Amino acid sequence: MPNSVFIIGHKNPDTDSICAAIGYAYLKNALGTGVNYIPKKAGELNKETRYVLDRFGVQEPETISDVGAQLMDIEYRQLEGVDGHISLKKAWEIMLERDVVTLPVIAKTGKLEGVIVNGDIAYSYMDVYDNSILSRARTQFSNIISTLSGRLVTGNPHAYFVKGSVVIASNNREDLKEDINRDDLVIVGNITARQLICIEAGCSCLVVCGASSVDPEVEKAAIDHQVVLITTEYDTFTVARLIHQSMPIRQFMQKEDIISFELDDYVDDVREVMKTVRHRDFPILDENRHYIGMVSRRLLLNMQKKKVILVDHNEKSQAVDGIDQAEVLEIIDHHRLGSLETVSPILFRNQPLGSTATIVSLMFKERGVQIPKEIAGVLCSAILSDTLMFRSPTCTPIDEERARELAKIAGVDVTELATSMFEAGSDFKDRTAEQIFHQDYKIFTSGDTKFGVAQVSSVSKGQLNSIKGEIRKYMDSVLNSSDLNAVFVMLTDILNESTELLFVGGEADKIIADAFRMPVAADSYILDGVVSRKKQLIPPIMESLQE
Repeated sequence: MPNSVFIIGHKNPDTDSICAAIGYAYLKNALGTGVNYIPKKAGELNKETRYVLDRFGVQEPETISDVGAQLMDIEYRQLEGVDGHISLKKAWEIMLERDVVTLPVIAKTGKLEGVIVNGDIAYSYMDVYDNSILSRARTQFSNIISTLSGRLVTGNPHAYFVKGSVVIASNNREDLKEDINRDDLVIVGNITARQLICIEAGCSCLVVCGASSVDPEVEKAAIDHQVVLITTEYDTFTVARLIHQSMPIRQFMQKEDIISFELDDYVDDVREVMKTVRHRDFPILDENRHYIGMVSRRLLLNMQKKKVILVDHNEKSQAVDGIDQAEVLEIIDHHRLGSLETVSPILFRNQPLGSTATIVSLMFKERGVQIPKEIAGVLCSAILSDTLMFRSPTCTPIDEERARELAKIAGVDVTELATSMFEAGSDFKDRTAEQIFHQDYKIFTSGDTKFGVAQVSSVSKGQLNSIKGEIRKYMDSVLNSSDLNAVFVMLTDILNESTELLFVGGEADKIIADAFRMPVAADSYILDGVVSRKKQLIPPIMESLQE
């Protein structure tokens, strides 16, 4: 999308990443820079976030799974397609006029029928020695007239030459009749007697060379015998050389195994396919196989990277796929510095606050932009979610101040909103262990150790216990199907401000025991007072691994 920037949070998005993207997109658009800022999401919404968006009437962002460059991001050639009935000569002229070597052949329905390249035309001229190929190709007489710059004297120009061979009437008059079979196309000089002999011999088409008109007797004979009569100023040699170029391109175009692409194909994938073939140009089709345009290797050099702003993360492992191929313009975050790298300097705002939404609300204030009621509602919800209604140690006075100010604008009670959100997020009915696990899951790396941490929060200890068995089973499948060394799940009791930490992986138990100076557990760890993954769980683990 030209002149657009995607604002997007991390994979497995939580309320903060979604609402921060929505709020920051509104702010950027309100500043009127002429750029269209669009909030996106890198995964499915959890129940808490869906409740928030529904409550405040805010549209759910579209999902984007990969920000890598696609064919839609390049200036592909919108080359007009041609009809399969046009002559080889006409196709050649179009190639020269448009400075291309490939033409897409399009049906009346708009679907791709084939492609013809200049090599196909060369083949028809250099390697075809069959004098009946004109009829087998079902050549239209109008093509012959056009190719020879001729004039139709008698007959239907829209009819087809479908039977017989191409014959040059060069023999003496006595033997001429034996050279011509019924339905042949005969090329003859401007000699009336010869022309009459050819018509009487049963030819279906007579091309008279070196003439613009014929004797009335010849014209009458052609009408009587239903012969298509064409005159041309070209001499016999030129006509014999050109007439094969009147054949329709469908006779020589490639119809099978055509390599084509779609607009949503990724450039890296397209480039790999192009390496395997010698073609220079390839058709682009839509999902219904309708022709859109042409792409070449050279055009891939002109691709425009997608422009993105990242919120609530700065780790490559948490970013949407294809981030290396995108142009990152800004990062707005409240986490530790991660592994993401950029080609050039960018705006990177990182503050030790409890929520990215807090930072976004501060930017509204700094820019003097009034916050609408619905945007205030989602930003307030995000702060309450990330700070567990001010219970998390990540919460700062600034977070609480901004949340309460946003609640006034949105016309909501902080306690009621937080309780309703947490209850919605704690409703595990009709949800699989996989869905619950991935609603808030992140991957971290320290040296050679790579581990994943999911957090499931609830206002009810009983709800957490009801899903513990299924979650533990699913953790094993995550570990076995990945390159992770360990997988952890935080079952966080919001009201009691404690977490039961489940773990799988060869060294997972020792990692936690070392990090929290506790005896090695066999089943799980009870971490009283621990409710924040970012501030209370990850730092001790990282320090332990680095030691």
